Amino acid sequence: MRFGYTILYVRDVPASVEFYERAFGLERRLLHESGQYAELETGSTALGFAARELAAESVRELANREPSGFEVCLVDEDVEGAYERAVEAGAAGVSEPEEKPWGQHTAYVRDPDGTLIEIASPM
Repeated sequence: MRFGYTILYVRDVPASVEFYERAFGLERRLLHESGQYAELETGSTALGFAARELAAESVRELANREPSGFEVCLVDEDVEGAYERAVEAGAAGVSEPEEKPWGQHTAYVRDPDGTLIEIASPM
């Protein structure tokens, strides 16, 4: 077994993809012609986006639930610069960059759909 990918359910897939490209510098792998599904390159896995309406076709209760109870972590050598770029691109700042007791730098933002994004230096 291996981890395949993460899918975020969003209001507007093309807008979310454009936000993640601007805010985090991720590269587009695909955007389906329907505009209801997309993937971004993240290394060995992909970060996917699906329209809430598309999610409702598979799992009805997912259609209108707000994100909660999880975070997506993106790793960057320059946490401070990545945080500033994300906020300039429209992310809501949650926690400015800080060094943790174990030596890692982290910061938190929320994307336009409310998903919590951790920006962290490598361990």
